[in-house]
Amino acid sequence: GKYVCRSSLRRDLSLPDDKDRPLIAVISRLASHKGLDLVREALHGILNDTGAQFVVLGKGEAQYEDFFRAIENEYGDRARALITYDRDLSRRIYAAADIFLMPSKSEPCGLSQMIASRYGAVPIVRETGGLYDSIRDCGWPEGGNGFTFAPYSAWELLGAVRRAEKMYTEQPEQWRALRHTAMTCDFTWNRSALRYIELYGGIELRKRNGENR
Repeated sequence: GKYVCRSSLRRDLSLPDDKDRPLIAVISRLASHKGLDLVREALHGILNDTGAQFVVLGKGEAQYEDFFRAIENEYGDRARALITYDRDLSRRIYAAADIFLMPSKSEPCGLSQMIASRYGAVPIVRETGGLYDSIRDCGWPEGGNGFTFAPYSAWELLGAVRRAEKMYTEQPEQWRALRHTAMTCDFTWNRSALRYIELYGGIELRKRNGENR
């Protein structure tokens, strides 16, 4: 359903429907805490280097609202700034997006990266807090469910987006496999509860064996 959802959103936003061009999305409160300063610094490079389309949905600090409106004016065929709160529209964007940006400065838990995963919008996140707990880079030897970067840097964000766009355009089979992995991740308490049981079970076993640690 990704192609249908993406085509529908592009039509309603008057964006060209090019299947070879990924759609990148941000759905967020527009604040520096959410890493929007990195997005602002990297976005010209992202749009110029990758040819991707970009959609942002949210409200917040005036500096970011004004910036994204200016980006839409500058890249009229590739960028849309939806400065509003709209739950139904957010679901449409999750469903349409190929790549989801969430480069937060800090994030105790984070829900958007999990929602994006379920909708098949591959997350690009910074390795912090709950983002690091839930998203692993697909370049790791054991595999992953998205793309990550560690230093709080626009250059690192741009690098992660370039890696994602390269896989999207040059390795479609790997991209489909990564998207499927993201969509089938288990973020529920079933997995977390099992890890707690294993942790406390290990403590109990060491006690029985006379270990102090």
